Amino acid sequence: MKRRLELADGQHVQLLQGALELFPALIQAMDAARADIQLETYIFDFTGAGASVAEALERAARRGVRARLVVDGVGTGRLPPVWHQRFQAAGVQCQVYSPLGPLGLLMPERWRRLHRKLCAVDGRVLFCGGINVLDDFYDPNYGTLDAPRFDFAVQATGDLAVQASDTMETLWQRMQAVRDVRHHHLPDAVRALRAARAAQAAGHAAQPLPEPGQRLRAALLLRDNVRNRARIEKAYLRAIGFARKEIIIANAYFLPGRKLRRALVHAARRGVRVQLLLQGRYEYFLQYHAARPVYGTLLAAGVEIHEYAPSFLHAKVAVIDALDARPWATVGSSNLDPLSLLLAREANVVIEDAAFARQLRRRLVHAMEHAGQRLDPQRYAQRPWRARVLDRIAFGMVRAALWLTGKNY
Repeated sequence: MKRRLELADGQHVQLLQGALELFPALIQAMDAARADIQLETYIFDFTGAGASVAEALERAARRGVRARLVVDGVGTGRLPPVWHQRFQAAGVQCQVYSPLGPLGLLMPERWRRLHRKLCAVDGRVLFCGGINVLDDFYDPNYGTLDAPRFDFAVQATGDLAVQASDTMETLWQRMQAVRDVRHHHLPDAVRALRAARAAQAAGHAAQPLPEPGQRLRAALLLRDNVRNRARIEKAYLRAIGFARKEIIIANAYFLPGRKLRRALVHAARRGVRVQLLLQGRYEYFLQYHAARPVYGTLLAAGVEIHEYAPSFLHAKVAVIDALDARPWATVGSSNLDPLSLLLAREANVVIEDAAFARQLRRRLVHAMEHAGQRLDPQRYAQRPWRARVLDRIAFGMVRAALWLTGKNY
């Protein structure tokens, strides 16, 4: 049973698993919108359940709600012509973040993507997590899935929604200014930049990171390439460093840098039980093979690695010391890999609440016990030489790509 939690500062937060739980709540909020809907997503796919979200945007715009949609130029690209026309007719405003030019992803600056999944309704209700607008049982590359994608989001109200709304308004106005400059509409570009500055100033009342052990709190953590370059990573490092008994992390694309690897190893060596639930299915060459060289170090330190098997794992969540007096949890869009932690725009919600942490823990433990395959350290060390060669090639490719961006990971 889903549980709605009231935090100490008057906010509410609710855990949602998969599009099966997220989309009905999202559509209900959109249908109740009075003035404004802001939606950002990496992938907007109109197959199956994704079309129901598009229809909710369309309905809202037709009744006079300002409906704005931002999609990523790689994850989504141009909208299908039919839906582009429907959105235009209804009045849904759309922008594409960093559209790919003729050279595509060959230019390193194009690797900076909009990967966060945020929706703010009337600046009052916020949805944040790892779930794209994509049917749970469908994948654009693999077609129909036998089991639903494993992913999470949260629904929140209060200050988090206000902060997210200001953040999305800032990005929208900056993108609008760039568009106006390209079309030589300089006065409009100046107005858009002023609006972006005003929204950014409003959003700078951002909450500080919750300190482990403080009373019930929640915070929206943003990652960008200007002011918040390491905010999400630092939150993970701080929480792992304060862990006393248990760390559970579920992450789709897992290739942590030195600091995170060291933090997990140190936690395991001081007696903390560290469990990782990671992608077990082969999706992309780099995703699958580049992480494997890291596994050996973690397994040797006593970290448990469980690979999710029934379908694609897309979650980016963690829960620490859920059964202790000082629980910490996060749900968001940020993977623990170079693209998320060094290049992409990401958004996570961090929550300190015992009931929420235990609920998330129950779902992750159930997935590990019933849908995960635990790696045996000895068998892993004896995997075929061909697999180890591919792992090293993939790991080297990632390091080379990072060198091109000038990042140290």
